[in-house]
Amino acid sequence: MDLVLATRNPGKVAELAARLDALPVRLRSAAEVPDAPEVDEDADTLRGNAEKKARTLFDHTGQPSLADDSGLEVDALDGAPGVHSARYAGENADDAANRAKLLVALDGRTDRAARFRTVLAFADAMGVQFFEGACEGTITTDEQGTGGFGYDAIFRPSEGDGRTFAEMSKDEKNRISHRGRALERFAVFLTDALAG
Repeated sequence: MDLVLATRNPGKVAELAARLDALPVRLRSAAEVPDAPEVDEDADTLRGNAEKKARTLFDHTGQPSLADDSGLEVDALDGAPGVHSARYAGENADDAANRAKLLVALDGRTDRAARFRTVLAFADAMGVQFFEGACEGTITTDEQGTGGFGYDAIFRPSEGDGRTFAEMSKDEKNRISHRGRALERFAVFLTDALAG
């Protein structure tokens, strides 16, 4: 089965590919699809953005498509950056700028509880299916680690051993991450669908 990943983000592509490598699927990223349309992530929810990306790519390619939208929700900031996580420091900001803005926003605060959420949307001729995952944790006071991407260097998962996602190997992170959990649910669904 061919599966098109509705992302051009190399970090996400690598994480998705690592989790789906045991399945009989051939993966392509949106960067490998000729004239793949850019999708404005302007929905108010992670689910809305994921659905929009998956449907758009399926409509363009006619092939099953998997989209992800993830966000970091910080309790002390009333759930921000949330759906705006990728653009928290501005439309053209990079990961480092987003992390820096978040650390400034939390400077001096003791409540640093947060969670990552992921919604996967799988679009095919039958419609759209959703798979969700979450990971509770805290925001550190400074960057720790050099691995991963996004907010990984400042997010310490509750289930871990005190390290941030950026200090973990990909396998360690994928076992407990929000995206890993959503992908686990998707893998079960896809395995059943391919067997049926």
